[in-house]
Amino acid sequence: MVSQALKEKLGLRHLIGNSSVFLQEVKKIPLVAGFDASVLICGETGTGKELCARAIHYLSPRSDKPFVPVNCGAIPVELVENELFGHERGAYTGAHTAQPGLLKQSEGGTIFLDEIDWLPHLAQVKLLRFLQEKEYRPLGSTAVCTADVRIIAASNSDFNVSVATGKLRADLFYRLNVVRLNLPSLRERSEDIPLLAAYFLQKYAREFKRSSVEVPLDVMQALTLYQWPGNVRELEHVIKRAVILRESGPLSIADLELPVDNTPSAVQSFREAKAAVLRQFERTYIQALLLAHRGNITSAARAARKNRRAFWELIRKHAIDAHSFRSAI
Repeated sequence: MVSQALKEKLGLRHLIGNSSVFLQEVKKIPLVAGFDASVLICGETGTGKELCARAIHYLSPRSDKPFVPVNCGAIPVELVENELFGHERGAYTGAHTAQPGLLKQSEGGTIFLDEIDWLPHLAQVKLLRFLQEKEYRPLGSTAVCTADVRIIAASNSDFNVSVATGKLRADLFYRLNVVRLNLPSLRERSEDIPLLAAYFLQKYAREFKRSSVEVPLDVMQALTLYQWPGNVRELEHVIKRAVILRESGPLSIADLELPVDNTPSAVQSFREAKAAVLRQFERTYIQALLLAHRGNITSAARAARKNRRAFWELIRKHAIDAHSFRSAI
C-alpha cells in the first residue's frame, strides 16, 4: 500500500488555499475518496481539477493502483474509442497486434477523463455502458471485457450548458454526477494569492537553486489585483519565470511580465468594485434565464420582470449569443 506520507504528498498537500470558497470544496475530497463513486469536477482551466482528481485517488483504497489522466479533447476523434477501449488484432488496417485501452491499463485504479464533453457521442454511449455494467468491447472484438476502474470526469465548461446543447449526453451526465466538486477561479479567492505565490516562490527557488526571494508590497499587490484568466496555473508560470529571470535582489513588477491593461495600478474604489460585481451578476443571471427558457427572449424577459426591449439591451451589453441557447432544445 502507498504510505500515508506519500498520500499526503500526492494528495491534499498540493491544494493550497485558506479561502472559505476553496476550502468548502476541498474538505469534500477525503469524504469522497472513501466511497467508490463517480465524481464530476467543474472549474475553469488552471483551477486544479487534475490535482483534485489525484488527491481523491491517492486518499482512496485504490491508491496503490494506477492513476491514468486522459485529456479527451487532445485525442483525435477517430482514435478515441481505440484509446479508451483498445482493439484486437486485425480490427482495422495496421492493427497487427492487439492493444489494451486506457480502461484496461487503469485496472483497479482511477481514470481521470478531463474535458469529458469533447468525447464523440458513440464513445459516450460506450462509456455509459461501462459505468452501468463495468463491461466494454475492444474494437474488433466479439468478447465482452470487464474492468474495475473508478471514473473521475471534469470539464472547464458548464455541464448544464453542455447537456442542454447536446454536447454531453444527459444520461452519461446523470450517471457521472454522483458527487460534484466546483472549483472556484483564482479571481473568486484572491485572498489565497499571497499564500500560493509564497508556495511557488519557495518551490522554484529550491528547484533552480536560487536564494530566497523577497516580494515587496507593490509586487504582491499587483499579483493580487491581476485578474488571472489562467488561474493557479498561470500564477505558477508567472512565478516560475520570475525566479528564472531574476538576477538578484527582490522581485519587481517588471519581473512578473503581467499585461498592463489587466493589472490595476491601485486598489479599486468601492464604486469600481461594485460595478465589476454587478456586471458579473448580470451576465450570469441572463445566461441562466436564457438556458432555462431555451433562448426564448420574451419568456426570459417575462421571468425577469423586465420588458423585452430592456432585456434585449442587457443581452447586447454583455455580448451574449441568445441563439446558442435556442439550439439547446
